[in-house]
Amino acid sequence: MLLLEVISGERLPKPERGKMRVHKINNVNKALDFIASKGVKLVSIGAEEIVDGNAKMTLGMIWTIILRFAIQDISVEETSAKEGLLLWCQRKTAPYKNVNVQNFHISWKDGLAFNALIHRHRPELIEYDKLRKDDPVTNLNNAFEVAEKYLDIPKMLDAEDIVNTARPDEKAIMTYVSSFYHAFSGAQKAETAANRICKVLAVNQENEHLMEDYERLASDLLEWIRRTIPWLEDRVPQKTIQEMQQKLEDFRDYRRVHKPPKVQEKCQLEINFNTLQTKLRLSNRPAFMPSEGRMVSDINNGWQHLEQAEKGYEEWLLNEIRRLERLDHLAEKFRQKASIHEAWTDGKEVMLKHRDYETATLSDIKALIRKHEAFESDLAAHQDRVEQIAAIAQELNELDYYDSHNVNTRCQKICDQWDALGSLTHSRREALEKTEKQLETIDQLHLEYAKRAAPFNNWMESAMEDLQDMFIVHTIEEIEGLISAHDQFKSTLPDADREREAILAIHKEAQRIAESNHIKLSGSNPYTTVTPQIINSKWEKVQQLVPKRDHALLEEQSKQQSNEHLRRQFASQANIVGPWIQTKMEEIGRISIEMNGTLEDQLSHLKQYERSIVDYKPNLDLLEQQHQLIQEALIFDNKHTNYTMEHIRVGWEQLLTTIARTINEVENQILTRDAKGISQEQMQEFRASFNHFDKDHGGALGPEEFKACLISLGYDVENDRQKQTGSMDSDDFRALLISTGYSLGDAEFHRIMSVVDPNHSGLVTFQAFIDFMSRETTDTDTADQVIASFKVLAGDKNFITAEELRRELPPDQAEYCIARMAPYQGPDAVPGALDYKSFSTALYGESDL
Repeated sequence: MLLLEVISGERLPKPERGKMRVHKINNVNKALDFIASKGVKLVSIGAEEIVDGNAKMTLGMIWTIILRFAIQDISVEETSAKEGLLLWCQRKTAPYKNVNVQNFHISWKDGLAFNALIHRHRPELIEYDKLRKDDPVTNLNNAFEVAEKYLDIPKMLDAEDIVNTARPDEKAIMTYVSSFYHAFSGAQKAETAANRICKVLAVNQENEHLMEDYERLASDLLEWIRRTIPWLEDRVPQKTIQEMQQKLEDFRDYRRVHKPPKVQEKCQLEINFNTLQTKLRLSNRPAFMPSEGRMVSDINNGWQHLEQAEKGYEEWLLNEIRRLERLDHLAEKFRQKASIHEAWTDGKEVMLKHRDYETATLSDIKALIRKHEAFESDLAAHQDRVEQIAAIAQELNELDYYDSHNVNTRCQKICDQWDALGSLTHSRREALEKTEKQLETIDQLHLEYAKRAAPFNNWMESAMEDLQDMFIVHTIEEIEGLISAHDQFKSTLPDADREREAILAIHKEAQRIAESNHIKLSGSNPYTTVTPQIINSKWEKVQQLVPKRDHALLEEQSKQQSNEHLRRQFASQANIVGPWIQTKMEEIGRISIEMNGTLEDQLSHLKQYERSIVDYKPNLDLLEQQHQLIQEALIFDNKHTNYTMEHIRVGWEQLLTTIARTINEVENQILTRDAKGISQEQMQEFRASFNHFDKDHGGALGPEEFKACLISLGYDVENDRQKQTGSMDSDDFRALLISTGYSLGDAEFHRIMSVVDPNHSGLVTFQAFIDFMSRETTDTDTADQVIASFKVLAGDKNFITAEELRRELPPDQAEYCIARMAPYQGPDAVPGALDYKSFSTALYGESDL
């Protein structure tokens, strides 16, 4: 009766004597009806069996009641009550040695399982390592006494009974173990809340670490750009070719050694930034805003400034080398011509000032006049050389030759001397012509010799000068032109030899006449200093210089042929590498658009594709080697290809950057899919719709294209309608929208655009599109969930204390919270109270810490 009153919660009437059995049966039926109303099914038992004292039936009913009110509420991973309780015990005791819970009888005989359950939840109550498996009575009594004293669990079992029984009563042990489950359920709830908070805080700590890494890498890259740009913008020319060639070599090292790692750093920095932003979006955190001056756009602007500074730098260096080479050539030519002229003018002023005509005979005077005429002819022939010297000096001035001062000084001296020679020549002619009136006799034969010998001598001097003249060419056509001109010169040598023999014949004829007429000649020809010996000596010199010129021209021809080979060799490789890079860029564009198979398949395919691109690098290294040979040979143009090394380098860097960005996009899509629970079919559907409206394959949609894409998915986010959909999946949601005939309104579409395009660029990327669709169709963790978890740890208070945080959370995460939580200001605040609500909302960007 008492048991039935306890179960039903009602006071049953005491039966009168003589009506005892009937009333007992009525009372028991009331209790059984109450039990049935609570969902307990009683089979093959009625009030009569209980009143009549059927012990077996009564005990069976009591066990059924225990299952309903003590154990049935235990459920782990959708298993039954008994299985759930057993699974809970197995999980809790798994780390303990000598404990293997497989049932509710034999597994508990040695008492270690009971002690393990208590130690797992309250380790300060049990010294588990001191327990021995061979002392079960001590173990059982220890667990029963601790449970009764500290956990308010009555001592339901007797240690000796359990040990001395081959198979302890399963129902008794199960009932007792269920008391432990209910005693520790509150602790389990706190543990779950603590785990949730730890997970959220771990996400924040990881994100902060990624932000710090980004700031550091961005600062390092911007500092390198800041140091490099002034060096590239320094266009101050050097004085010598060697100094400019050293600058060119430094630039080559920059392009080959220093810049490529920075290109990779910049690409990796963008990938890290995009991955960080994706993680923040997936965890409902506010977007990362780098510190001022370290935005990705700042780095891109700095990089553009770097490439602008770099642009044209190599061309400027090569032009400067060419200019200095031209200057050296002109300066050497100036010195050669000036030396020849100065050698010719040496002593001429003294000769022109000599007053020998005052004491000369008539024949001597005539000879002096003729000699002066020959000198004037020679002087006129040298006029071209003086003009050439002045023209070269002027060109050196215009090209800013570093030694222009000495060149100008020497040129001015030559010009002043030339003017003085002209003046002296004119004065001497006047003096001689004045005297000529008194002189009549002249040796016509010597005069004829002098007149013909002087031009021929000047021709030989010019020929020797031309044969020794320096030359500089850059193409095979130019050297072939010089060879052709030299061949034309050689064709004039027979005529020149005949002229030489004719001049020498005049001299011989004068000697023959003098000898035949017994005329005594006074030594050398009075009209010229050009003797037959001089003519023969210079002619022999010309004959010697011709083969030397032949050799120099042929040597230069061989050099230009070698240069032409280098041009063709580079062009052949460049005309393969250049189109290959362009083809790969186009293929990557197609791959990023088609994206067949699962995201993992796409990622694997892209990484395999990336490896094939990296494996192509030796072809670029070969091209770099060929390019360096061309530059070392000072080859400035190449008509056999439209590709320069600069074009190839830029294309290669763009190719590596593009494939890396494409891989990163797929990795972020995998992150989004896994974090948001998007199925592969949904992801493929989103990609197919996006690609359909991405007409130009640019990887982004304009507002109208984006709107059409949403409509194609049957999507509408009008606030009131969306709330009515509750937790529908994406297919049900789309069907509802189609059935109700909704379309995107302007106001709502502007709201969506502000979400997917926060920078108002007018473009929606695929990643932004996926983020938006995932937010609208899946559940995510929220600030409310974190607040609820903190409330559990705080024991339902509106605040939490540092002591509670340190007790419930790992040390590093507890200190993380304590350092960031604001003091709680509510009316129920106590000293040291912390505001976990504002802290939780700040984690999701809904308030400021």
